Amino acid sequence: MSEAKDLFSVSGKIVLVTGGSRGIGLMIARGFVEGGAKVYISSRKAEVCDGVAEELSASGTCISLPADLSNEAGAKHLASELSSCESKLDVLVNNAGANWGAPLADYPDAAWDKVLALNVKAIFFLTREVLSLLEASASADDPARVINIGSVDGLHVPVLETYAYSTSKAAVHHLTRVLARQMAPRNITVNAVAPGPFESKMMQETLENFGDAIRASVPLDRIGNPDDMAGIALYLSSRAAAYVTGAVIPVDGGLSTCI
Repeated sequence: MSEAKDLFSVSGKIVLVTGGSRGIGLMIARGFVEGGAKVYISSRKAEVCDGVAEELSASGTCISLPADLSNEAGAKHLASELSSCESKLDVLVNNAGANWGAPLADYPDAAWDKVLALNVKAIFFLTREVLSLLEASASADDPARVINIGSVDGLHVPVLETYAYSTSKAAVHHLTRVLARQMAPRNITVNAVAPGPFESKMMQETLENFGDAIRASVPLDRIGNPDDMAGIALYLSSRAAAYVTGAVIPVDGGLSTCI
């Protein structure tokens, strides 16, 4: 049994955060870096990824591994790059994602292809490709961890017309449960976080146009902040959550209770 003071520690863990250069991914990556983990961040734009890694390295260890996860080849490339640097992986955070809003009559086929490929298929392919690294880290007392970033929009019907996005996030939640069942014998836990409204690039325009209404709809009467998102990721990666798998955890100020 770990001492209570170490129960929530992630110090020394090796972590990969996709979509880690902005928004929720950056909040999570920063939390891990400041918590003493060795963090790899990935995003499609190499210059941005490199710059954010350099910034975060002022507080610890953060390394840039740019990759385009919109197809299976990108997942294989990222896994190969990570394998050349590390012999194990303690935590995989599948955060990279895309959104697309349009009226029902105009909603294009391209939206479904782009959003489902990045939000759902990328999670499956990357998790599969780094499985051997996760297994190398895993033990019964301290499993390896996979954390998938879903959304409150996958738990209830959103107001905005983001058909592919909300559908993809519901799929992420169920894929999480399926993978959790499959990976439990390997001592790998798989959980999902379902964020509500947070200040991120994806949410920027929505918050600018509807921020007051969104805030008023949240029982805790505020928008999520970086510590809220970092906190749940650190918990799920620590010894405190070693017996938690297959869970979908809303981090939404109570928004999902208003169904």
